[in-house]
Amino acid sequence: MIEKKMPDKCGRAWVEVDLSALKHNISTIQSIIPDETEIMAIVKANAYGHGVEHISEFLVNEGIKIFAVATITEGIELRRHVKAEKILVLGYTQPQDAGFLNDNQLSQLITEYDYAETLNKTGFKLNIHLAIDTGMHRLGMQSESTDEIEKIFSLKNLTVEGIATHLSSSDGTDESDVKFTEMQLNKFDDTVNKLKNKGYNVGKTHTQASYGIFNYPDRKYDQIRPGIMLYGIKSQNDETKIKTDLKPVLSLKATVAQVRRIDAGEHVSYGRSYTADKPIKTATVNIGYADGVPRQMSGNGGICIVKGIKVPVIGRICMDMLMLDVTEIEDIESGDVVTLIGRDGDEEIHCEDFAEASGTITNHILTGLGSRLPRIYI
Repeated sequence: MIEKKMPDKCGRAWVEVDLSALKHNISTIQSIIPDETEIMAIVKANAYGHGVEHISEFLVNEGIKIFAVATITEGIELRRHVKAEKILVLGYTQPQDAGFLNDNQLSQLITEYDYAETLNKTGFKLNIHLAIDTGMHRLGMQSESTDEIEKIFSLKNLTVEGIATHLSSSDGTDESDVKFTEMQLNKFDDTVNKLKNKGYNVGKTHTQASYGIFNYPDRKYDQIRPGIMLYGIKSQNDETKIKTDLKPVLSLKATVAQVRRIDAGEHVSYGRSYTADKPIKTATVNIGYADGVPRQMSGNGGICIVKGIKVPVIGRICMDMLMLDVTEIEDIESGDVVTLIGRDGDEEIHCEDFAEASGTITNHILTGLGSRLPRIYI
């Protein structure tokens, strides 16, 4: 009988996840927040592409007890994998699915009184966090509408265990962004204080996602919500008030499929968008936009590392492949490893640079990494 085996996980393209870097980032975040402040780890979108099952299990082993996800489905999957103390669903859950919130001990973010009243009528005993809109105008109750907020406390099936807002411009450091963010935080504080002065128990307060932690470390709340910073990067190359030595957790790698010579005047890939102006050597790499490499990266400064040398991406990126100009690399051959994000020798490509060459942000890159890319944990 012929034994059936799966192909080598690293035979085409893959993601490497460095758990020691994640451990370092947890310690770094803990060092810049007050001792009494809890970390609510954001693991939505498959833990920003890193693999939610492995990442969340590791975080629990490192002492993280509180998590947040975007959807009820993510919450249910997370509850199956880890023994978390609290899991908060940040996105909208259909009222008919309230039973799943109850059965899986998931907390729900509440964005308006009518929604809270509908959930209350289902009869399930639910824990909730109140979303306060202080200026982002995406979700939440207006900070000035304390009458509407107060009514939620009277709903017998809902227990308020937290209150939150989201900052729209905390990543900005110019005067107008700082002024707007301070306004949001002050509005939130005023709302919380009004409720407390009337005797309401608002539970845990939380306002700061990654950039709120980076740029507003002096504002102290019960919980913080690190997302992108947990994984060791920023959304883009920008300055922040707090300088940290966070370490990137994720690397993206692939292998060379073929090496060939191209004469001057010949074209590479679809649409003949790249024409060689001299004889060059190209390498076709086993990764493409179906794996999460944006088509925009080619021609906009997109680079990869091969054998410790940075080389440019040329021609249009295909669904499953991309091409490199590897003229200066003498001993390249099929099967050689190509680094798209990460370090090879003395060279490194940061996710921020990869995203910049793609005309987007790192959050978009990481969450767009395809499911056919195996995650290798080291």
